Amino acid sequence: MNILVLNCGSSSLKLQIITTDNQAIDSNTGICRFKGHVETVKTGRTGELQNQFKYDVPGQPTVKTTAAIEDLEHSIETVLEWIFSEKSNIEELNDYSDIHAVGHRVVHGGEHFKQSTLINQTVLETIEECVDLAPLHNLANLQGIKHMLALLGPDIPQVAVFDTAFHAQMPQHAFLYGLPYDYYQRYKIRRYGFHGTSHRYVSRQYRALTGFSKKRTHIISLHLGNGCSACAIQAGVSIDTSMGFTPLEGLLMGTRSGDLDPSILAFLHDREAMSFDQLEVMLNKKSGLLGISGLTSDMRTLLETEAEDPDTRAGLAIDMFCRRVCKYVASYYVAMQGKVAALVFTAGIGENSAQIRQRICTSLECLGVLIDTKLNTAANNPMGDKISSKDSRLEVYVIPTNEESMIARDTAQYLNLTAPE
Repeated sequence: MNILVLNCGSSSLKLQIITTDNQAIDSNTGICRFKGHVETVKTGRTGELQNQFKYDVPGQPTVKTTAAIEDLEHSIETVLEWIFSEKSNIEELNDYSDIHAVGHRVVHGGEHFKQSTLINQTVLETIEECVDLAPLHNLANLQGIKHMLALLGPDIPQVAVFDTAFHAQMPQHAFLYGLPYDYYQRYKIRRYGFHGTSHRYVSRQYRALTGFSKKRTHIISLHLGNGCSACAIQAGVSIDTSMGFTPLEGLLMGTRSGDLDPSILAFLHDREAMSFDQLEVMLNKKSGLLGISGLTSDMRTLLETEAEDPDTRAGLAIDMFCRRVCKYVASYYVAMQGKVAALVFTAGIGENSAQIRQRICTSLECLGVLIDTKLNTAANNPMGDKISSKDSRLEVYVIPTNEESMIARDTAQYLNLTAPE
């Protein structure tokens, strides 16, 4: 069966086609036939906005094109038109009838969705109710869902896979804020957590590597990329996570501040005459690694800059990044009463930066975390690598995330009338 995985963002579109079957569903694998990425970019001297299309078919050169911006629906149709054309050279993908189901990434499910869900009119209306919680993302997600329903019709199953669903079982003491309880009751102000599909994938892949059951899966998962989050996973279930009411809370990120004293906002509003919109842009787009270093949000560039000139603020930004991660790991270690079997690194920085993994783990030696330098440097297995030394109290893994595979798996399971785990 061919599963179309659609991830519609506020200014980007990611699309994959994954071919899977019953055996692949169980092993959490599938064959990726196509990857597409559409991003809004500025081109030319005038800075005209265009869509940049990037197409990847295994075994073929990457194709890049640009086109004038119209809307998300047109972007989706342009990608699909290329897939079904002779240009793509993808066998057995000739038209819409070769798509057997669609899996949609949906950022926010509020308290309504505790697992991936087959889309119907009621589900659509409920996702719309969550728009206030993630206005940019959920609106784009809804656009993609509605357009695919119009293109494929009601007979092709479509499944919503929620970033927040994996964290839905967190206990109240983990998800509530220290605000008057009335605000939670009236407005559902609480910690929801994000990156749930990534943390869930990592948890499942850890089980595949170790042979442990879900009940024996006690890990701390570190999704470290431009967006970052930590997750305490006990018996295969998320019991706490660093992102909160929005993805702004928690770890220091590429351009997001992470945790801070909320009184700072009132102070800046008064001293700098910053509006709430300006404050939100500052916290989400101008802070984090970029804000501290004054250079970039890219960890690779910061590491290179620090090596060339230790006196720049690149080193300060890196130190703050690693320290924040260690604080969350330590707090989750206590929350799990020391019953942590492994620390797992994933996402762009977590998967690709041996230096950052080394720095974080060195600071966690007091918890018995010891890594093998050679294993850490060599880690590049797409299914995951163990990088801890034999003497380490906690095992340490690098497991590349694959959210699209998880979305395809959930979608395929619904075709077999089995609700995803």
